Amino acid sequence: MERVPSAELTYYRLAPTVQARLLGAAVVGLALLVFAGTAVVIAAEIDFAWLFIPLVLGIAVVVGFGWWLRNKAYVLRASAQGYRIAFVRGAGVREARWADIQEAVTTMPGGTPCLELRLKQGGTTTIPVTILGVDREQFVRELQGHLKATIKPLDPASGPTEAS
Repeated sequence: MERVPSAELTYYRLAPTVQARLLGAAVVGLALLVFAGTAVVIAAEIDFAWLFIPLVLGIAVVVGFGWWLRNKAYVLRASAQGYRIAFVRGAGVREARWADIQEAVTTMPGGTPCLELRLKQGGTTTIPVTILGVDREQFVRELQGHLKATIKPLDPASGPTEAS
């Protein structure tokens, strides 16, 4: 079993299909902006050259948003100490330490395969694995590595002793 290095952060990014959906919504927003700008230009009877301002700004925003989605946005950030969730509505507890996890189970709420991290103090974190840009099996193996790294084996000398 592969062990996850303890000193580095691991980012689980959005799946390309999710990135494309979000970027598509941004392009639709740009189209609506240009449509509204065209209506304003026609209604105010001003020069159509003014449409280039929202168009160029909108294109810059869409390109910047696409870059951010691809390079910076993450669903799960895992470190040696714990994890943090982003981009998941209804995830439950968004941040916790690995030591606070009681068990990790797979679930299918609404037919979507999810990994559910159940915490010792109650509460859960639900991660839909379909939005991750990593193989499901690899993701589970890496999380198991984080969880196993926090479990400390009992020292045989510290176990219960019998009174003589």
